[in-house]
Amino acid sequence: MKEYKIFTINPGSTSTKIALFKGEECLYTQNVSHDAGELAKFETISDQLPYRRNMIIDLLKEAGMTIDDVDVFVGRGGGLFAMEGGTYEVDDLILEHARTMANGVIHPAALGPQLAAEFASKYGVKAMVVNPPDVDEYQDLARMTGIKGVYRLAHLHSLNLKETAIRHSKNVLHKKYEEANYIVCHIGGGISVSAHRQGKMVDGFDIVGGEGPMAPTRCGSISVANLLDYMKKNNLGVADVKPLITKSGGFVSHAGISDAIELTNRAANGDKYAEMLWNTMIYQIEKCIGSMAAVLHGKVDGILLGGGMVHNKDLVAQITETCSFIAPVFAYPGEFEMEAMAAGAIRVLEGEEELKHYTGKPCFTGFDFEK
Repeated sequence: MKEYKIFTINPGSTSTKIALFKGEECLYTQNVSHDAGELAKFETISDQLPYRRNMIIDLLKEAGMTIDDVDVFVGRGGGLFAMEGGTYEVDDLILEHARTMANGVIHPAALGPQLAAEFASKYGVKAMVVNPPDVDEYQDLARMTGIKGVYRLAHLHSLNLKETAIRHSKNVLHKKYEEANYIVCHIGGGISVSAHRQGKMVDGFDIVGGEGPMAPTRCGSISVANLLDYMKKNNLGVADVKPLITKSGGFVSHAGISDAIELTNRAANGDKYAEMLWNTMIYQIEKCIGSMAAVLHGKVDGILLGGGMVHNKDLVAQITETCSFIAPVFAYPGEFEMEAMAAGAIRVLEGEEELKHYTGKPCFTGFDFEK
């Protein structure tokens, strides 16, 4: 069987990650940081495209790497309307929605499809995106809220969540992802807790909207009444408090830092505030895991922990002690994002999955009986 060569591109807020794979083997990887002043010169994120493309070309030249025999270029997705999980061909509609960030979520990940398409066009091959952040596979019961016309949205680390489950299914349970049920967590700068039933991510917490556990930079779920009182007491508007959702909440709000290692070092040195903050975050993760167990009716084949903070043994030990009555707990420290993008393309090339096509229409727009 041919070992396909896949080139993956993952643009972030201040960096761009690239990797070249031959099958599952990573031949080359690089994570280059961008000068904030240089990025500030661009009016929109999509205007950064030539700058980031040229930097990738320069990196490859410096490393003596060639990409003229690459089979597929895969870019991190973003800016797209809600879609089913899977691997999608980058077409004109995906490019237009990524360029304009049609779903209103402004993030450099939307440069991924654009960069992949530029390279793919040059070398005459396909460009793809794999399980972008816009994946929404929620079951109907997960959508409605107590306010008419307001629905729960899916914003999760879908790429890493699904790849962790796919790999665990293959390597540990020796079955397909579509044959198992999991609670999968990504525990890093943001924290996603999700329920996976037979290959679908049927529920989770909207981390862009403020749901779920507290995280290093995120406030997590709080009482609406408490937030309104906080805004009134401090004479704050929506624009003032919105950063608490993803930028200035959590550890930053309490301790002025976002580094989990620094926080745990403070706790180890006797800082009771830091200790309480750390343990509270873990407690909230455990509560969310418990709620996802209920979603799956207790039929859980494993609780899978991924993300950077899973390197912390205390975090894994606490979650294991509290939640192992639900199902065995497995730790996968770090992220599989680059590997996940390559693996998704390879599954399509080898015929294990069907290449999907983006419709541009959100997969959920409300219930028919409400209209």
